[in-house]
Amino acid sequence: MKHFHRTTIHPDTILAEADAFFPSIGLKLTHTTNRSRTYQGVVGAPEVTATLVLAVKMEGGHYTFVDGTTDQMGESRIDRNVKKFFVQLRRKADARYEMTSAF
Repeated sequence: MKHFHRTTIHPDTILAEADAFFPSIGLKLTHTTNRSRTYQGVVGAPEVTATLVLAVKMEGGHYTFVDGTTDQMGESRIDRNVKKFFVQLRRKADARYEMTSAF
């Protein structure tokens, strides 16, 4: 499943946040480049190994595009954690942000 987020946070800060967040949920860093990370591990049940590729790139202006791609189908536990990470980035960019329901 593919997820994306745009933010004003610098790419190096985003990758540092990812390096702290994803190992805390049980994923191991398996590959790293200047602008991407690959994490792998078991998250939730059933115990199936999941892979997450997180890439960041600068866009026009002052925005950073964050792309998170998992190898899972549907709404898996790792996908929910990617969304949770994006909320964490949103809070870091704007401390006043409070998540609310839209219904």
